[in-house]
Amino acid sequence: MNNRTFVSLFLLSCLHTETDPALQSVNTNSYFGGLITTSHLPSGCDITYSQAGFLAGKTMNPLPTLDEIREAQKLVYEVMQPTPQISWPLLNQRLQAQVWVKHENHTPIGAFKARTAIVYAAELFKHSNGIKGLITATRGNHGQSVALAGQRFNVPVTIVVPHGNSSEKNAAMRGQGANLIEFGSDFQEAREHAQQLAAEQSLHFVPPYHRDFLKGVGTYWLELFSAVPDLDIAYVPIGMGSGICSGCAVRNGMSLKTKFVGVVSEGAPSHALSFEAGRVVAAPVTTTIADGVAVRLPDDDAIEIMLKNVDHIVRVSDDEAREAMRIYFTATHNTVEGAGALALAAALKEKDSIRGNRVALVVSGGNVDREVFAKVLMG
Repeated sequence: MNNRTFVSLFLLSCLHTETDPALQSVNTNSYFGGLITTSHLPSGCDITYSQAGFLAGKTMNPLPTLDEIREAQKLVYEVMQPTPQISWPLLNQRLQAQVWVKHENHTPIGAFKARTAIVYAAELFKHSNGIKGLITATRGNHGQSVALAGQRFNVPVTIVVPHGNSSEKNAAMRGQGANLIEFGSDFQEAREHAQQLAAEQSLHFVPPYHRDFLKGVGTYWLELFSAVPDLDIAYVPIGMGSGICSGCAVRNGMSLKTKFVGVVSEGAPSHALSFEAGRVVAAPVTTTIADGVAVRLPDDDAIEIMLKNVDHIVRVSDDEAREAMRIYFTATHNTVEGAGALALAAALKEKDSIRGNRVALVVSGGNVDREVFAKVLMG
């Protein structure tokens, strides 16, 4: 059952809450993390604004408009400056193309996620009262984004990470004031535990993917396409999908012809498998370098958007990701994490087909542990 079917059934059930006490006790925090108005819901449907907004997001266009993204710029630029897009000569030579790198490793948290939770939280607190705190699950960058939003809106933040998570990303989240909990062997187990804690402690669970995230992330695409509007192709790493989906929103809104190519790790192929199957497909995670895309279960709305807007998805190996990290450092002197290097790795695999084109590579983040990066540079 997809989200829209579930939402329809849920709303239908709300119509019967006045006559069915059992339905009145449903704890929607266990299922939802999003935003909506409750003004049109029946009085018997016990659902908060934050839960209702999630449902509204399922009935409107899944892609935000340019006006919504431009409105989000005001919030994003309260906490950061626009990031640069740079054409590096050595990358141009290596790929035999005109290459523009979008440096999302230059945000206050070292990743594009700085643009997400700030927009989500602004909508949440605009309409919701009495929220005790925020909770989420992450491998690092999403958690830093939620912690940043918690600071901005002065609410406590709890973050659940899987065991073995990056020690430096953990330290960064604690440094932003988050309460960090380690649980599970991968992101999915950490996410399920965070949702359980949200229900038990009456916290608001911030999902890893949401339409409001696309508004925030879309701001970097506005920056890029405003500076370089005639790009032929853009390579984008796929974690939960907000990067590539928001890019499609801006491209479509600006009526551009840029072809979008998603990139995943061979050791986290769920999005590639889902794209090929035309439906959500779960897959085990084995990557040891691209933790930012280590997703076992994709979001069905993100997959739906990709199926309609993305040209194809490339899989790259951990060795190819490491080589791309080394090339970035040599060619640009930028530190790029494994997931952030996937776009370059994919472009190198498709070098023959993109020769002479104008190509965008998204560096989604630069948060790699020092010891890991040192080993990568040593080859």
